[in-house]
Amino acid sequence: MKLRYERKYLVHNSLLPELRQAVLPFVVPDSYAVRPGSHPEYTVRSVYYDSFLRESIHEKIEGFRDRKKLRIRTYNESPENNVAFFEIKRKISNRICKNRTHTPFPQMLQLMNGQLPLHQLSDKEEKQEGDLNRFFYNLHRYNMKPMNLVVYDREPYQGKMDQGVRITFDKNIRTQLFPQLTGMFSNARFELPWPDHFILEIKYFESPMPSWAKAIVHHFSLRNEALSKYVEGVLCHSLTYNQ
Repeated sequence: MKLRYERKYLVHNSLLPELRQAVLPFVVPDSYAVRPGSHPEYTVRSVYYDSFLRESIHEKIEGFRDRKKLRIRTYNESPENNVAFFEIKRKISNRICKNRTHTPFPQMLQLMNGQLPLHQLSDKEEKQEGDLNRFFYNLHRYNMKPMNLVVYDREPYQGKMDQGVRITFDKNIRTQLFPQLTGMFSNARFELPWPDHFILEIKYFESPMPSWAKAIVHHFSLRNEALSKYVEGVLCHSLTYNQ
């Protein structure tokens, strides 16, 4: 697994046009952003899993140095011809890595419902099979259940000089508690953890951060924060229900 740095900044929506113009000389649109429009974009949909004791939330709040989250991720607006990604996202000290593999969306539903045994996925490469087994091992060991559906519109770019550098603007972040996998493409019952804000993420493999990205962060007086869409998504629902 290759470790990368991942820096996150919470930014008011009013700064998006100016910030976008600042980064454009150094980046090109991500090839996966195929949605037509003035800016490259796709929708990210992730169902996060957690234990009964909500260990992933507590580990984040208490600042554990090493921790991991399980999620199933899909993209865009329809299950038709879509794929689902099984992911374990790990934080190791101050860097991030992932175990990740995918199946067609209907096959993911069968796997999660126990209708399709893992050993029947004979088309997987060794690493993909290992990542899938690792996902289900953690899922069952900690008796994890779907806790939060997090959806946002991602505007992605990669560096011109170093394609390992990624810049993303995650916009219109919204969450839904206790989702069903069959409802991953739902657009109802959402709460907004950060109204009127988006998250800028700067990702890179080799330290230090590219000098041009560092200069932009300094120019806009942005503050690196330990932002978790999963945790804040759960907490914003709690605050709403307790009012």
